[in-house]
Amino acid sequence: MRLSEFIVLHAEQIVDEWELFAQTLTPAADTLNRTQLRDHAHSILLAAARDMNTRQSASEQAAKAKGEGPEKTPSLDQAAASHGELRHTVGFDLVQMTSEFRHLRACVIRLWVDSVQTPQRADLQDMIRFNEAIDEALAESTAAYAEQVARSRDIFLAILGHDLRAPLQAVNMSSEMLLRKAQLDNQGLSLLGNIRNGARHMGAMVSDLLEFVRSRLGSSLPIDPKPMSLADAAREAIDEACAGRPECNPALIIHGDTHGQWDRGRVDQLLQNLIGNALQHGTHSQAVTLTLKGTADSVELRMHNYGPPIPEAALGTVFDPLVRSANEEPGSTSTSLGLGLFIVKEVVLAHRGSIEVTSSEADGTTFTVVLPRSL
Repeated sequence: MRLSEFIVLHAEQIVDEWELFAQTLTPAADTLNRTQLRDHAHSILLAAARDMNTRQSASEQAAKAKGEGPEKTPSLDQAAASHGELRHTVGFDLVQMTSEFRHLRACVIRLWVDSVQTPQRADLQDMIRFNEAIDEALAESTAAYAEQVARSRDIFLAILGHDLRAPLQAVNMSSEMLLRKAQLDNQGLSLLGNIRNGARHMGAMVSDLLEFVRSRLGSSLPIDPKPMSLADAAREAIDEACAGRPECNPALIIHGDTHGQWDRGRVDQLLQNLIGNALQHGTHSQAVTLTLKGTADSVELRMHNYGPPIPEAALGTVFDPLVRSANEEPGSTSTSLGLGLFIVKEVVLAHRGSIEVTSSEADGTTFTVVLPRSL
């Protein structure tokens, strides 16, 4: 009997063994009923048997082994993906979920080999096809499980970021009231300034975190373009970045008309992150420079600083989320989450602009942003 026929004929027996094994995967299995323990096992088995009966050339087999073959078993992929999602929902860990496929593979082969009296060459081919199908199901199930893990993490981060806003607002309001009503000496004013700066940094980090989570959950960055001056926004961003930093003195150079249709709040995010990045990584002995240049249809923004260059290998990932500077010392007290440049890129893309970075020891680091004057 061919293996695919054996699977169809003995599907219930195989699923019974799946169920018995799933019962041992505690503590998650302790709360599951029989239907939940057998989740999608029958569908995965029958889909695997159908896949084994599908014609497959040697080249298609080689491609499938590399994960490059065409999708021929959507029912298998769908059942396996659903299984991965539900196993995550009921509390199975990834090792437990993948062990179910290991046990399924071993169970089918053991039962089938016991029934085969004289193995034939075709039987070896059947085993290869069966292993291919189980590997495909395992890959789909693992990918779906990992996607659910990532989504759960993102939702947790969104809740965390949202809930942090209330205590931060309380800190900000209390510091403002102290500044207005309390009689503070120089030391008290200095301490209050530290509190306000710390709260401002934390607020920026929470905002970046929420923007990151929004993008991860599939929501594009919303914008509301209105007429504004990029030069005015740059001056205010520099003043805010330099609040409480006596040594801070970025140069602002303006050429031509810098007016356009942009979202002022998003542009402020872009400027604050670029300026903050330049101040953090630039050397104090050489000025940080922000240059704005208006052209016929767009405005170019160039943020430049001298300092340790970005390694060439890191240039391709500098805008990726949760990437910290390669020059940052281990254990440093940086307030960065590694989201600032990711937010910059998202703001630029939302305005249909472009951004690039160059960095070298001699010329320093330059971020160049081009924003169309209107969308």
